[in-house]
Amino acid sequence: MIEAKVPVIGESVTEVTLSKWLKPNGAYVNIDEPICEFESDKATLEFPAEASGVLHHVAEEGQDLAIGALVARIDTAAAKPASQPATPIQQEATPADAQPAKATAAQPPAHITSHATGHPSPAAAKILKEANVPASAVAGTGRDGRITKADALQAVAAPPAAKPATAEPPATLAPVAPTAHTPAFSRHEERKKMSRMRRTISARLVKAKNETAMLTTFNEVDLSEVMALRSRYNERFEKKHGIKLGFMSLFAKACAKVLLEMPDVNARIEGDEIVYHDYVDISIAISTPNGLVVPPVRNVESLSFAEIEHAIKHLSAKARNGTLSLEEMQGGTFTITNGGVFGSLMSTPILNEPQSAILGMHAIKERPVAINGQVVIRPMMYLALSYDHRIIDGSTSVTFLVKVKELLEDPGLLLLEL
Repeated sequence: MIEAKVPVIGESVTEVTLSKWLKPNGAYVNIDEPICEFESDKATLEFPAEASGVLHHVAEEGQDLAIGALVARIDTAAAKPASQPATPIQQEATPADAQPAKATAAQPPAHITSHATGHPSPAAAKILKEANVPASAVAGTGRDGRITKADALQAVAAPPAAKPATAEPPATLAPVAPTAHTPAFSRHEERKKMSRMRRTISARLVKAKNETAMLTTFNEVDLSEVMALRSRYNERFEKKHGIKLGFMSLFAKACAKVLLEMPDVNARIEGDEIVYHDYVDISIAISTPNGLVVPPVRNVESLSFAEIEHAIKHLSAKARNGTLSLEEMQGGTFTITNGGVFGSLMSTPILNEPQSAILGMHAIKERPVAINGQVVIRPMMYLALSYDHRIIDGSTSVTFLVKVKELLEDPGLLLLEL
């Protein structure tokens, strides 16, 4: 009898949540076959079987488990069955008087069926739930027929299939009642346990508010020159580098240049010491179905615009698919978050500890501004810099934003490293 225990996932991870069993209790599993999913503070991980045998659940779905805690036992002495029995759903769906030959022709061999078949990953489940799309209507392309996030997104984006004429009863059979989603005068409440990632985000945000002297300063930037630059060179840039020139690489490069000039903004506090960095690792805030993650792009000061864009695209794809490694989630000396993609005009971002500053980008809006005594319409964006006043003075924060503003309003300074 092999004891399957929660493995060491990373230095900073001390506890995980068993989010989903991928194999039912009593099923025969093969070595290295995923048996369950763990949700850590930062990612969802599959836990493979350490040996072949019959699986016996010990922990329950939704249970918090410490590193090293017992998850399941695997009976390695049990013989592998010739074929896996049909699931209860399959057995109920098959008529008792069905011809054996027809059943064999209509269904694949039973041993091919996996518990993961038709089951969505956590990210896919959230997408399907929000779009009110049943998992049974989605064909999984993942391992063992698992429904991946890409499958869910495709199912949500696809136009609804036309229903047979007999699918719905005539409207005269019953009076129209309020739907389950919008009942008349509803007083229903629902309790749902917070995911581990959401609990971690909550704890970190409260800690940042309570343990730092956080303050926010604002400015605005005229993005006329940046937009003209992108319009002029984006096609050639994409043809050469295989990716579009986005705003984020320009903002990241501008911040990296100023951060090296103003090391206090790029530093962090440890005890009674200040730790300075001669490099710039910029954490990029990425919204995922499970919450906000901030993986860093490392050594931004040494990367080209194309390399920054590729790095952001790579991290964003992994974040939304839930495949970011713990190493890819750790570190960062400064953070950029873009609420503008959701329409935010102005906000006060919260520090990403142990970092000392975070830049908030916002929506670009055409506004009338006074330039050389004349009122003109320009594409304007509000910038917000939240900072830890224990290490960054007010004058330093204001100067930082002004320098970033100057580089973005005259990107030639950035390109020529002036």
